[in-house]
Amino acid sequence: MGNRPDRVGEAIRDELSQLIARQVHDPGVGFITLTRVKVSPDLQLARVYYTSMGDEKAQRETAKALKRAAPFLRRQLGQRIRLRRVPEVEFFYDESIARGDRIEQILQELKAEAARSSEGASATEPRDRSGVGAPASERVGGSGGAEPPGSTDNDGDGDE
Repeated sequence: MGNRPDRVGEAIRDELSQLIARQVHDPGVGFITLTRVKVSPDLQLARVYYTSMGDEKAQRETAKALKRAAPFLRRQLGQRIRLRRVPEVEFFYDESIARGDRIEQILQELKAEAARSSEGASATEPRDRSGVGAPASERVGGSGGAEPPGSTDNDGDGDE
């Protein structure tokens, strides 16, 4: 993180985490996690991304409470972080975590569905994995009559 806006963003995230946990007594804030802070290149604006527990109503309450607390948090940041000008603080709900959870859920469902379909296929088609009784093209280690790579039979008549 050699980039100054990234370093300032990380410092702001650390300080805001402590401030929200210890000094913001608004019951609307609830339990939140600050996921990242993006600071503009001129260090004038800090976009704070967060996640929170609860349904949509609780998330709306949290958003309102954070908006109410923003001026207080900005003043506190000015006292704790040495910057010429303290950036404006804006809060945004981070939907990437919820999206990631949804993708994970879909992948688990697909995996379970694939397991069920393969169980159904193996129950209707028992197969000996040793290759005995299977066609030559499906035997383990068999090439099905095809020439191995690098063979010298160039004319295709079977002799080398």
